[in-house]
Amino acid sequence: MSDLEALKKEAALKAVALVRSGDRVGLGTGSTAKYAIEELGRKLAAGELTGIIGVSTSEASEQLARQVGVPTEPLDPRPLDIAIDGADEIAPNLDLVKGLGGALVREKVTEVQARRLIIIADHTKLVGQLGEKAPLPIEILKFGFLSTIDRLRAFLPGGQLRQPGAQPYVTDNGNYIYDARLPDTFDPAELERRIKGTLGVVDTGLFLGMAERAFVAAPDGVQELTRP
Repeated sequence: MSDLEALKKEAALKAVALVRSGDRVGLGTGSTAKYAIEELGRKLAAGELTGIIGVSTSEASEQLARQVGVPTEPLDPRPLDIAIDGADEIAPNLDLVKGLGGALVREKVTEVQARRLIIIADHTKLVGQLGEKAPLPIEILKFGFLSTIDRLRAFLPGGQLRQPGAQPYVTDNGNYIYDARLPDTFDPAELERRIKGTLGVVDTGLFLGMAERAFVAAPDGVQELTRP
């Protein structure tokens, strides 16, 4: 394990330390969130936690939860006590861009019900402004996707359909993703409303005002950030 991976795991452990027995826990998706799921499994096996129920944000995290012994159930209207997930960009106020892993819609639908959303990431995900490093993933319907992209390009001209191989990337929901380049200056809440008001859009990777805190792995250790 590299030094950075070890720090990412340490960040995940600090987040899992906030989980209490009996909690319903949102299980994030991605290379950092996997450490949190594995630590939940370890704590359950060791008897350090009991009565944990996980709610997965992707088929991949559902499969991992089963492998490490974390009981899961489908999302329902009840609130989650806590959710732990990664992020692709973290702004100073803890607004986020998520979705490079492709699970943005299930992540948002799950994590909006969490009383506490805890983000775990490495220091490369910190930005002065959203869009500084990563594109904004936008999940769009497969049906009529070219028309949807044309509507999005009217105000987000930079971007492309996610296509890692011969065919477009398909989400767990059976949709496509358009990775948009964000403008140099914009109001995140206003842009979120405009994108979601575009016909054919399912949701965006903007997670605004949702995260309570973030544990960020850096070369000199793990930094804890809280939302102002």
